[in-house]
Amino acid sequence: MSFLENAVPALLLVALAACGGGDDSPMCTTCQTDDAEVDAGRPDDAAVDTAPEVDAEVDAGYAWNLPKNFPVPLVPDDNPMTAAKVELGRHLFYDKRLSGNGTQSCATCHDQKLAFTDGRALGLGSTGASHTRGPMSLANVGYGSTLTWSNPLLVRLERQAQVPMFGTDPVELGLVSQNELVAKLVEEPRYQSLFAASFPDDADAITALNTTRALASFQRSLISGNAPFDRYSNGDKSAISASAVRGSVMFGQERFECFHCHGNFSFSDQVNHAGQRVMNAAFHNNALYNIDGQGRYPRDNQGLITFTGFAGDMGKFKAPTLRNIAVTAPYMHDGSIATLDEVLDHYAAGGRTITEGPNAGIGFKNRYKSEFIHGFDPPLNAQERADLLAFLQSLTDDEFLTNPAHSDPWVP
Repeated sequence: MSFLENAVPALLLVALAACGGGDDSPMCTTCQTDDAEVDAGRPDDAAVDTAPEVDAEVDAGYAWNLPKNFPVPLVPDDNPMTAAKVELGRHLFYDKRLSGNGTQSCATCHDQKLAFTDGRALGLGSTGASHTRGPMSLANVGYGSTLTWSNPLLVRLERQAQVPMFGTDPVELGLVSQNELVAKLVEEPRYQSLFAASFPDDADAITALNTTRALASFQRSLISGNAPFDRYSNGDKSAISASAVRGSVMFGQERFECFHCHGNFSFSDQVNHAGQRVMNAAFHNNALYNIDGQGRYPRDNQGLITFTGFAGDMGKFKAPTLRNIAVTAPYMHDGSIATLDEVLDHYAAGGRTITEGPNAGIGFKNRYKSEFIHGFDPPLNAQERADLLAFLQSLTDDEFLTNPAHSDPWVP
């Protein structure tokens, strides 16, 4: 697989960039597609340039408290990190006022104890609309090159926050307009001081734009890097079992190929951080489907091809982080694999075989599948399976799942 096979065509980015608008512009209907993750407006400059610059002094007053060997996240220079902004974002993240009917908040689909997923196969919107994909974990989302399962243009958290609030295909939070959002927020006395402290230079601080900036700041603070495997890697050789140690070695072997899509500190191959000059933004077909032997995926969930139109992008999705993977079941973009055991079965076979129904097909024979999906040879034995599972379980960061700084501030 060449770099060009995973690259987003430059002409596509240029064409979409011509759409106009800005971070505080209304939604652009001409850019919307039938994909589950509609981009609420034109792709911002970061999507075109792929690596927005960050001022070296922009976060000088913010204490990241990063885990060992973690780089500083990339922060856009028009939204510097501050503790006040993170705290405001935490309040907004858990506030059901951000939904049109007052029934859901961001946290409804991103539960802290589940590494900010929701335990469902498919997302469920505030109006009861079922989505085609499951919510991704927000652990270390501030390092993500792209922010959804397959949209290569959605690269800024400030932009992404608009999608669940205002998107209509499908409806998530279901807000009708920015004015509706602001009208709800100004009624809450706590927000008067929180917004003023976060945006002291703004005469009218409670705006939709500042709402997305605060949400993005809170999400950038969601850093997970203190799992047992991290402690083991940093010198505590008693932090994980001998089985997990063996599994970590297997994880890096070419027989299994796990490390190609789930490498580095984030356990994902989509990583961006301050000082990085080239953004890694790969998408992969992992042979989950092969409808009628033609390589097709289900019509409403085909991945990167929805944006590029190139046949070779059929079924390509982002490889999510493996951090906290033991608590984020079910798995895959559509939640169609229930357990980690079944995930190992899928990769051991080099693709999933579905014997009947509308999605029947032999994934191993998918013409578009990644070269890294080739099955395990020789097959897994019982001890190797147990070792790989032990390693994956050692990536659970209990401190992250219970950190009060990430929890609901509205609870008495």
